[in-house]
Amino acid sequence: MSYLETKTGVFSIAAATVASAIAFLAYKYPDCGAFDTPHESIPYRKGVPILGNLPRIAANVDRYHEYVVEVYEELNSLTFRSTQILIPNIINTCDPRNIEHILKTNFENYEKGEHFSAMLHDLLGEGIFNSDGEAWRVQRKVASRIFHVKNFRDRFTSVFLDEINIASKHIFDQAADSNTVIDFQDIMYRFTIDSFAQLYYYILRLGFSVQLNSLLGKADFAQSFDAIQMHAFRRFLVPFVDTIEGIKHYTNYWGKTKSIKQHLENINTFANNIIQERKNNTRSHEDPNADLLDRFLHSKKLNGSSYSDQDLRDAILNFMVAGRDTTAVSLSWTFYNVMMHPRVEEKILKEVRQYISDDIESDPVGLYEVVQKMTYTHAVFYEVLRLYPSVPGNQKGALADDIWPDGTHVKKGDQVSWQSFAEGRMTSIWGEDAKEFKPERWIDPADGSLIRVSPFKWSAFNAGPRVCLGQNLAILEAVIAISILIKRYKFTRAPGHQVVILNLLTIAMKDGMKVTVEKRDTILK
Repeated sequence: MSYLETKTGVFSIAAATVASAIAFLAYKYPDCGAFDTPHESIPYRKGVPILGNLPRIAANVDRYHEYVVEVYEELNSLTFRSTQILIPNIINTCDPRNIEHILKTNFENYEKGEHFSAMLHDLLGEGIFNSDGEAWRVQRKVASRIFHVKNFRDRFTSVFLDEINIASKHIFDQAADSNTVIDFQDIMYRFTIDSFAQLYYYILRLGFSVQLNSLLGKADFAQSFDAIQMHAFRRFLVPFVDTIEGIKHYTNYWGKTKSIKQHLENINTFANNIIQERKNNTRSHEDPNADLLDRFLHSKKLNGSSYSDQDLRDAILNFMVAGRDTTAVSLSWTFYNVMMHPRVEEKILKEVRQYISDDIESDPVGLYEVVQKMTYTHAVFYEVLRLYPSVPGNQKGALADDIWPDGTHVKKGDQVSWQSFAEGRMTSIWGEDAKEFKPERWIDPADGSLIRVSPFKWSAFNAGPRVCLGQNLAILEAVIAISILIKRYKFTRAPGHQVVILNLLTIAMKDGMKVTVEKRDTILK
């Protein structure tokens, strides 16, 4: 037998072996991902042999949360499982009973875990959103000392007013005067990142020489921050994302786009500059004006060691995610819905004119007091968060077998995911009008007060022990921004511009939101 014949024979045997293996896997896993752990009692959308749901999820990665709603509706269930090759078994739920069980009743059985942490480690490191157990508890205890009513009333409200006034002078007034189309979402990102930096002048004391000034121009940090988030989100859904990114980087001969590595360098440089400057100006933790970095610098980790520069970097970026992105996208979706529902805009404007005089606009303490009374504006914001929650989904891992209130059997090692985006759109939870934008559903017709809904039914701010520390701060910032901007301007969606959901770790708008601006005083004239 010749060498060529021998080589051909070996190749044929290898090919036959591979084909047999594929055929066996296709027979064993005809509609789910290879090596999937059976969960016979949990509904799932049937996929293709070996790959499972991967092709369909990959095709819908840019509209993933809308896709999830479709699956819930197709299966007529508030719980289903995803089955994909090379992705851990995921049990999805939007049942408020299950969400309460995960986040509160059996809280200790569910943790972020190695899988979740690995997906977000580049961005969040071992910060508060990416840690578990005592490490999480220590960080939360340090941070919780900052979020109190006195800071809200005496400091934070003035920061929000300052940033709104900058946006008014340099962006909205100029756009109105020149009839220029602007991207409202981009401005909200810049408004909230600048507000965050100003707040951290009090909280993190960023402001010694670090000035983002992103309202006056694009911040390189912000662009890198968005790119890292998109990359992290896709890791949860599609295998080999890091490999694909590496190939894109090495074939990017002309340098038209930055690599993920370059984006990471940008955000790390930003954070490290803050840390070094802050170390040179630290205060005693006993100082009443001590901020969050002061407290971390003077605190000890579980092992008794001081927080390293890497730990401080993680703290900054974790709170940047919370302080910038969530509020920016919720404000963008608020104004989108206001523009789409003129009736709602008129009711907000009526309430604004009742409570916010020109004098109040320059009185932060007075403004803080009156916005608490603005029931309808709060209802609008709550309704936006029902349909467009800033964080549309979340995920944890099961430490032990469990049974949920709906009867679902969860196995040790399963990933469990709950989707606020889907929960807010389920007719079985919110009624037949679940997909309609109706702020009135939040107002008690008997006395006009706000209706308090279970945080497990309306999970926009998470719930249980890990409920968002900044919930009240975010609501305050949003209601102030909505009130002042609607008092001053009328926004109209630019002709021909379509708003499309963009799925990141937060739920944004794919191509922004292009609007035109009119000054209210001009309209009245």
